[in-house]
Order: sequence, then C-alpha cells, then structure tokens
Amino acid sequence: MKETLYESPFSSRYASKEMSHLFSAEYKFLTWRKLWVALAKGQKALGLNISDEQIASLEKQIANIDFEAAKEHEKNLRHDVMAHVHAFGDSAPLAKGIIHLGATSAFVTDNTDLIVMKNALSLLQAKTIQVLKQLADFSLKYKDLACLSYTHFQAAQPTTVGKRGALWLQDFLLDAKDIEEGSKKIRFLGLKGATGTQASFLNLFDGDSQKVKELENFVAKKMGFSAFFLISSQTYTRKQDVQILSLLNGLAVSSHKFGSDLRLLAHLKELEEPFNTKQVGSSAMPYKRNPVRAERICGLARFLISLCENPSYTAATQWLERTLDDSSNRRLTLPEAFLCADSILNLLIDVTSHMIVYPKMIERHLKEELPFMATENILMEAVKQGKDRQAIHERLRLLTQEESCLMKEEGKGSTLLEKLANDPLIGLGKEKIERLAKAENFTGRSEAQVLEFLKEELTPFLQKHKDLKPPIHPIEL
Repeated sequence: MKETLYESPFSSRYASKEMSHLFSAEYKFLTWRKLWVALAKGQKALGLNISDEQIASLEKQIANIDFEAAKEHEKNLRHDVMAHVHAFGDSAPLAKGIIHLGATSAFVTDNTDLIVMKNALSLLQAKTIQVLKQLADFSLKYKDLACLSYTHFQAAQPTTVGKRGALWLQDFLLDAKDIEEGSKKIRFLGLKGATGTQASFLNLFDGDSQKVKELENFVAKKMGFSAFFLISSQTYTRKQDVQILSLLNGLAVSSHKFGSDLRLLAHLKELEEPFNTKQVGSSAMPYKRNPVRAERICGLARFLISLCENPSYTAATQWLERTLDDSSNRRLTLPEAFLCADSILNLLIDVTSHMIVYPKMIERHLKEELPFMATENILMEAVKQGKDRQAIHERLRLLTQEESCLMKEEGKGSTLLEKLANDPLIGLGKEKIERLAKAENFTGRSEAQVLEFLKEELTPFLQKHKDLKPPIHPIEL
C-alpha cells in the first residue's frame, strides 16, 4: 500500500479552491517576490543604484519559483526568508545583490499575511452576501406563514417563518457590515526594519528621512494599501490579528445560532436542510434524515470560535520589540481560521438555497398550542358579553390545566378548542372561539417587520455591493 500523509480536511473536504489558493505556498512566495520587486522599484525611483535591467530580470522570474531549490537553501540556512532570497537570486543572478535591500523578514512575512487576509475577507464578504440574498428570499416568501415561536424551547406566542428567517438574516447582515468596516481598517506594516526604527532604510538614503517615507508610501500603494502603521516594532502589532479574527468570530457565532435553530426545527419536522434523493441519513437506520450540514456548520463554528481566541494570547505575550513564538502559532491559526470560515459559508450557501418548509406540520403544532394562547382573548370577549371575569378566569384555568395533563400523560392531541366552544359558562360558541384562536391574531407585526427590515436595512446594503467580485490575484506591479 502506498504511504499517505495527513492533509487538512479544509483543503481536501470543506474549503473552496479559491480560499485554499490564497493560503498556499505558491501564493505566499509569489507575494514575497512581488514585495521584493516593489521594494526595488521604489528604491530605484528614489535614487539608489539599481538598474532597469536588474528590475527587469526580477520581473521576468517572479513566477518562476523553484521550490526544491528553496528547500535545499533552507536546509543549510535554517531560515525560510533567506532561502527564498537565495532562490530568487539564483533565477535572477543579475539582481541577486539588491533583493531584500534594507529589509527584515517581517517585511515579506507580515505584509504578505495582511495582503492574504485582506483578500480572504473579500472572498468571505462575497459569500456572506450570497447568504444574505438567499435568506432574504426565504424571509420574503414566508413572511406571513404563522408558526409557533419558542422561548426556552417551550411554546410561546406565534411568529412567522419569515420573521424567524429575518432574525438569522439580521445577524449575518451585522457580520457583513463588520467585515466591510474591518477590511477598510487593515493597515500595512510597511518598511520598518529590524526593530521598527527604519534605521537601515535611513542609512540607505544617507539620512534622508523624507525618502524613507516616500519609499514606504510607494510600496504600500503598489501592494493595494492606503494606510500603514506609523509606529511598529519589527512586526505590526498583533492586536490587528485580534481585530481581524474577531470578524470571523462574529460569522462563527451567527452560523452556530442558525445551525442550532435549524437542527431544532428539523426535530420538530417544520423545517429541513436540503436532502438529496440518494442521500443516506444513517448507516444503521434507513429512515433517518439527519441535519448533517447544519451539524457540520455547528461543529466548524465551534472550532472557529476557539481559534479566534488564539490571537489574543499571542498579542498579550509579545515581548518588547518582538519574540518569535508568534510565528509558528500564526502559521497555523490564521490559515485555519480563514479556511474554516470559508467552509462554513460554503455550507450556509448550500443550506439556505433550498431549505424545505413543512406548512402542515407548522399548522399542526400551532393548533395544539393556540387554544391555550387564545384564552386571554376569550376571557376578554366573554367579559364584554357580560360574563363574570373571575368565574371565566377560573373556568379557563381548570380547562387548560386538565387539557395539558391529558396531552402529557396520555399523549393525546389537543381538543381544548372544542371544549372551550362547548362550555356553557364561557358561552361564546364554536365560530367565535375559532375566530379568536386564529394564528394571525397573535403574530403581531411580524410580516410588517420583515418587509421593513428588507426594505430599510438589507436592500440598501445589497445594492451597495451588487457588483462585488472578490479579488483573488489583486496585486499588479
């Protein structure tokens, strides 16, 4: 048997190729090279002794990455950045001496992390917006379909299926808005040197501070950033990782809430995720229709929530100008967090595209509980017709308690509505009792709230992002 090695389920099973590519070795090292080229171009433009031929040789070889050569260099050097400096120099010997000039490792590692995460957020945002659109369609379609609501997972006053969908929708809209604002706030590290003082670059430009600032602006703009940190150590503050992953944490929280709700509703047989015609629900129980996608959403969301704690520990334990124990940790945490968020959104897009609603089951559950909820209206109506309030209240109390016991102890369906209609003391009759117990009397402004939310909050946001296309290869030099 051929030996096989472990591979992440995100790459092989859950995450999209687009997100996996963003965190691939190819994308990372290609971005390193683009950073080195941008640095060299800026240095040449500001007067350093770098020739057009050297720049051209780097640009010609930018995508020609010899990974095996880099591995060999790293075996000897024990340093991944220097290994790739040498590998790039091997393929562009004319420019070998000017690669990484004045820079420290964080110039490529930190700035690349930020480029990747910014692009990854664009991809997540596009997928979140797709979820918003699908949940909006669902909420609109079922805006007036009355259903039982639940507090403490006990029957409460009716709502509508569309209103429940709008609650999920609102959570994801908050996430989308957070991602939008959070993405704008991401700042480039820039060029800071070994301890953040920019001393090496100041030396290159013979003490000309203005040229150092111009070089940093040049590189940041080339790499797609309008802002960078004015103050840093060797690395950008790890507080920024905390802020970025908090955006993913928000998505995880909303996703788990949605997945949990869907699982509860599947148990009630009111709402289900899509179920393929040949799908197997259980290897042992052929009849099962387990909510596997919703369960997977919840499982991945819990993992993501736990991952999003990690940057706080890293930021809290940085020593002075830096310590390297963040490197191995971030190498795991950042890609896994984004791949996990991507995986969750892939599932959400699938589930929200074809959720199955069972109106008859919803109606059945309503009919069982509505008579109990209608007793207050019945009490008021009886009093209007001259009945004694206290006597009617006591009668309703006894009838509802008796009915509740029968349902629980004998497993019988509710016949309370019939008993209320036939009770001589209450004396309202079947027609009036049934009218008082109609579901639409209890859903309040649910339908109106759905329509108002879609019109006033969701539609403007979707309109603003109607042409969103996430960049996968956004850096042009």
